[in-house]
Amino acid sequence: MAKPIRVLIIDDSATVRQALVEVLESDPDIEVMGVASDPFVAAQRIAREVPDVITLDVEMPRMDGITFLRKLMSQHPIPVVMCSSLTEEGSETLLQALAAGAVDVILKPKMGTKQHLLESRTRICDAVKAAAAARLNRLPRQAAQRAMPQPKLTADAMMPAPVAGHAMAKTTERVICIGASTGGTESLRSVLEALPADSPGIVIVQHMPEKFTAAFAKRLDSLCEVEVKEAEDGDTVLRGRVLIAPGNRHTLLQRSGARYYVNVKDGPLVSRHRPSVDVLFRSAAQYAGGNAVGIIMTGMGDDGARGLLEMRENGAMTIAQDEASCVVFGMPKEAIARGAAEKVLPLDALAAEIVRAGRL
Repeated sequence: MAKPIRVLIIDDSATVRQALVEVLESDPDIEVMGVASDPFVAAQRIAREVPDVITLDVEMPRMDGITFLRKLMSQHPIPVVMCSSLTEEGSETLLQALAAGAVDVILKPKMGTKQHLLESRTRICDAVKAAAAARLNRLPRQAAQRAMPQPKLTADAMMPAPVAGHAMAKTTERVICIGASTGGTESLRSVLEALPADSPGIVIVQHMPEKFTAAFAKRLDSLCEVEVKEAEDGDTVLRGRVLIAPGNRHTLLQRSGARYYVNVKDGPLVSRHRPSVDVLFRSAAQYAGGNAVGIIMTGMGDDGARGLLEMRENGAMTIAQDEASCVVFGMPKEAIARGAAEKVLPLDALAAEIVRAGRL
């Protein structure tokens, strides 16, 4: 039996600490080794026993979470999952945390419907497991990827499988569809920053909570030559524009004549996620076919692997990020194993491949 993932919870709220303990210990693969009310207490605990993963609040007394994170990453790197309330202001701060080395972002658990609590538990436990498997600075780690319990819905929950011949015949315009999860925020930044302003239109699913995707898109827009925005229902996919799927909503590619646009809609978790890469990729297989390019990047689990295969079977060019450049080699590994990836490329080669594909 594999050893459970040992987690240290750092949060100044006793209520949140207790809620996180209950959520994490509901998963047999996770063990809460302790809780701390602030970074100073946490540092004393870490000196005695090093956890596999830390969940870290942002706003705390005596030292804020970002300062502690930076000190931790410079002195004793440990996978950190930032835990935040759902606020626009907090979104900006958490993007700083991801840039400083945090592996992922989760929302603090709160009371809600049974379905909401189940989805929240799934998201939090999966984020901790992904963090345990992450390679900080892409260096090999011993933590193995853990099996994910609970049945998963497929893209069938959102739309039927692609029908042969339904996609438009190949045209001069390409649409690029990208899926990423753990480690994807900074990996996507490096790709998009390298793109020229006239790059082909791009639609991205990055697993992030709602609100955070808007701040993420805004940050990328300030750094890149291409326009980057959070996708809104009906947005047209244009050359020089990147659409980021909003957190907690599925985003599908659609076609009207020669125009591609996105449909943003509610729905169940698919492949344990909302938005789901599988949903985006299936819609691209259906409506774009050989006019599409599918790219699956760093992330835990298998979301997007099935959809990328459907894209390839319907004429799309398909690419997986290579193991050496992934923070977590889960999603690309599964896609490669299924024969979904036509090419396997390092992170620093993806931008050039997007540009090249747009000229074919």
